[in-house]
Amino acid sequence: MTMTRIWDALRPVRTVVFYAMLVFVAAGMLVPFLWMVTTSLKPAGSVFTYPPQIFPTTFDFGSYRRLFTLVPFGRYFLNTLIVTALTVVGQVAFCSTAAYAFARLSFIGRKAFFVLFLATMMIPFQVTMIPLFLLVFKLGWVNSYVGLVAPGISSAFGIFLLRQAFMTIPRDYQDAARIDGAREWTVFFRIFLPLAKPALATVSVFAFMGTWNDLLWPLLVSRDEEHRTLELGLAYFNASSSAFQQPNWPLMMAASVVVLLPVLLVYVFAQRYFVAGIALSGVKG
Repeated sequence: MTMTRIWDALRPVRTVVFYAMLVFVAAGMLVPFLWMVTTSLKPAGSVFTYPPQIFPTTFDFGSYRRLFTLVPFGRYFLNTLIVTALTVVGQVAFCSTAAYAFARLSFIGRKAFFVLFLATMMIPFQVTMIPLFLLVFKLGWVNSYVGLVAPGISSAFGIFLLRQAFMTIPRDYQDAARIDGAREWTVFFRIFLPLAKPALATVSVFAFMGTWNDLLWPLLVSRDEEHRTLELGLAYFNASSSAFQQPNWPLMMAASVVVLLPVLLVYVFAQRYFVAGIALSGVKG
């Protein structure tokens, strides 16, 4: 029996081993999330009981009620929702129009400008952080929603991803629309945007996750609780809780669940478009 036949004969075994490895890796990633959720539902004195208990004997939702009474987490949640929504809308609007210009419009220096945009992806945020803060400070946007939103409404990665998606759309659609008398904006809104929904969803998911989980920029711009975001509020809350001799772990895990849950929900609902957008599965012609 040749090696090829032996390899084909072991296909069921290889399949079982492969899926067993996937289950093991998935379990290793899910256990910390499971521990976080179950700890948030435990009484404060039963977190470090021995032997350890993954699931509590009684579910206590008091940590979630105390969370919104001890600190203004509702305000933090609303601030984060406003900043994230405006950033996502801004990125979709700015990145899609810029990507359409780079993909289908002809102008002097188009390739050079696009290379410059791609080059900015290699510059870490820590390099531009101080100049960006000085600009926001000079404009009077510190401690405001504008200061939190404005630096994130454009993304070189989003422009690159949408440009690649627009490049996959057949030019025949564009030419046919122009023959029918459609103007540039009509071609953009009626043809390119509907056909690039997976890529648009991908940009939206990346913008949502990046803005929702951002800590550094709100830490620089926000000066009071009225403009604090969830991540910043969670950082202050953890720091204040750690100042005590024994931190309230169920309360801290409840705060972590509140911060993490919207990101998981957005990813679950947008997963189909997200995977399609990453694969750049536009209309092929």
